[in-house]
Amino acid sequence: MFIGTVKITLYASWVHSLKEKRMIVKSLCAKIRNHFNVSVVEIEEQDIHQTIVIAVACVTGVASLADSVIENVIQFIEDNTEAEITNIEKELR
Repeated sequence: MFIGTVKITLYASWVHSLKEKRMIVKSLCAKIRNHFNVSVVEIEEQDIHQTIVIAVACVTGVASLADSVIENVIQFIEDNTEAEITNIEKELR
């Protein structure tokens, strides 16, 4: 069993309220969950309205599949949000 995790930090300069940020995060997390069948959650910086930190985790039987899923999630985020990815921390166990 292999567990792939990634912590992604995004910067959304146009967001001016926590309510606006919450709408973006909920939408993005739902899209990721529905498209990839992975666990996704906002984990840090929840009180800072322009910084979004989400974590994604998947469990597979093959290490290369876990890595592929994580890479596809990162590409999906880049393609489906205007927010800039500022940091990516991947781990495969």
